[in-house]
Amino acid sequence: MKRLLKFIFIIAVFSFFNVTLLNAAGGEKMSDKKEEIILPEPRYESKMSVEEAISKRRSVRSYLDKPLELEEISQLLWAAEGITDKEKKFRAAPSAGALFPLEVFIVVGNVSSLEDGIYRCDPFNHAITKLIEGDYRNDLSLAALGQSCVKNGAISIVFAGVYDRITKKYGERGIRYTYMEAGHAAQNVYLQAEALGLGTVVVGAFMDDKVKDVIGMKEEETPLYILPVGKK
Repeated sequence: MKRLLKFIFIIAVFSFFNVTLLNAAGGEKMSDKKEEIILPEPRYESKMSVEEAISKRRSVRSYLDKPLELEEISQLLWAAEGITDKEKKFRAAPSAGALFPLEVFIVVGNVSSLEDGIYRCDPFNHAITKLIEGDYRNDLSLAALGQSCVKNGAISIVFAGVYDRITKKYGERGIRYTYMEAGHAAQNVYLQAEALGLGTVVVGAFMDDKVKDVIGMKEEETPLYILPVGKK
């Protein structure tokens, strides 16, 4: 009996230190913690016209070290792929066959009222779900060939394509349609950022496998775009 109790004690101690070391290694995987965060309702009007936003739109690679607000995150994600008609499920960006092959992630490192981490976006509920805890901006920057804008942005919005959703109807042409949709969504982010007084830039130079690893993408998800965003 004493030997059995001793064995159980050793196993319990080993398990405790094993878990502690894993959590201390740098971000904690949230596979067993899927808490959804509902974002603030987006605004549908602003003081800046779409014509002015188009005129002032620029690629901005340097940002102030100031946090973004949760309301700004809400607007940016809604502009990317958000729902514009809840009854008909229309989205902010057009999609071939309404098949919507894009997945949107956000890497958070400097946002008020939102913990650092990597989140998956849920456009239908206008919500985000944390996948990984911790500030992964530097890791994402390294995957993007060390580009400082990715490291220094308050957040990065990452688009991924799930080709199977669209190639089942359009064949190989569906891959081209996925790229088109990513471009539509990225321009929406540009214009929304300008209307909010924020800066962003499209980053296309990165190592796909490294980005997938950092974000924790599924096998069928292919990274297409990184858009760091920050105060300018």
